[in-house]
Amino acid sequence: MNRSNQLGEERIGKLLLKFSLPAIVGMLVNALYTVIDRIFVGQGVGSLALSGIAVAFPIPIAIMAFIMLIAIGATSLISIRLGEGKKEEAEVIVGNSFVLLVLISLAISVLGSIFLDPLLLQFGASSEVLPYAKQFTSVLLWGAVFQSIGFGMNNFIRAEGNPRTAMVTMIMAAVLNTILNPIFIFGLRIGVAGSALATVISQGIISIWVLSYFVGNKAVLRLRWRNFKLERKIIKPVLAIGISPFAMQLVASLVTILLNKSLALHGGDLAIAAMGIINSIAMLIFMPVFGINQGAQPIIGYNYGARKYARVKETLKWGVLWATLVMTIGFIAIEIFPNAIMLAFSANDPTLMGLGVQGLRIFLAMLPLIGFQVAAVNYFQATGKPKKSLFLTLSRQVIFLIPLILLLPRFLGLTGVWLAGPASDLAASVLTAVFLVSDLKTLHLTESSSIEQ
Repeated sequence: MNRSNQLGEERIGKLLLKFSLPAIVGMLVNALYTVIDRIFVGQGVGSLALSGIAVAFPIPIAIMAFIMLIAIGATSLISIRLGEGKKEEAEVIVGNSFVLLVLISLAISVLGSIFLDPLLLQFGASSEVLPYAKQFTSVLLWGAVFQSIGFGMNNFIRAEGNPRTAMVTMIMAAVLNTILNPIFIFGLRIGVAGSALATVISQGIISIWVLSYFVGNKAVLRLRWRNFKLERKIIKPVLAIGISPFAMQLVASLVTILLNKSLALHGGDLAIAAMGIINSIAMLIFMPVFGINQGAQPIIGYNYGARKYARVKETLKWGVLWATLVMTIGFIAIEIFPNAIMLAFSANDPTLMGLGVQGLRIFLAMLPLIGFQVAAVNYFQATGKPKKSLFLTLSRQVIFLIPLILLLPRFLGLTGVWLAGPASDLAASVLTAVFLVSDLKTLHLTESSSIEQ
């Protein structure tokens, strides 16, 4: 069966497993970038170095935001165009998106390097933490173009119906990073800059691997020179759909800045380090859900384009169930083994241990609900409804989380910072449920009308 045609014909449960499992493995491996960096830095450099990475974290989040602006929007359109049988137009999307990824990442590298010091100070870096944050970020910035090509275009491999190759790409990147990190930190004693260098080298190798795929014979969609000329009719819908994950990441960067400032005020540098560890653990739990979403996205997009709405709804159902299961398992692990989790990052700092255990249990208390919320937002992205997707994405972090970060610590101190997370998660999940029920009713009516005709 043709790799693209299977999206519209194969049994949903089997198809989603086939597409999601490699994506889950790939995304988990991708999350290991951050986790491995922080484990080696925490054990090999110290707690203040962990604070430095946490303070600088809004910058790599912002880089990822711009990558997702292009990659996620293009991936949705590629899936829909393939569902409509428009392969040549899908190839134009690939070419235009590649050019955008390169141009945007180079601009970020230049501007980020010029304004690095004032940015880090605004992010909450103290005089003790600033040197670590600067060493880490200055190296990472100049690897942005490799990250854009490797991570961004790997999504296109999955969109054309080849999730296994996309998974191999992510595994290669994580294995390289895992090997290079201890060499640079413990062997060459480069410190936090060594951790960033390990990441950049890994991403550079992966970017070459991904480019070789798209110019080779195995790709359904080829990277061709004639498609490098930017076209407004291609760029506009790519940006329109990608704006939701872009906004989510950019707001995540802003939220991280606000959290760091609040943590610095109520808990000091070690509280910032604890939140950095919490974010790493949360990312490790969220990544399988993002993998499920990546597996579901081409299935939903293809069948939506082909007007097979029953398959769209069935894919959504399975996606929500699997996402909820993953988040629930993560929640149970955090509640039962918080000390063991923290020991991996810092075995020699009891203060950091105490702050981390408290933060883990409180800040991630609503994990079982968030699987549904994330899967529902992905449904709106995959069906080409960027406005709804954007609003629901922003609801969790802008409408609810930011006001709670500003309000609760005034009354509850550091505990208020931790409580802001679960409170916003609960509110956003309820709001998302309302939107999803309404949209599914409309989809049902459209389906019924098509059957009658």
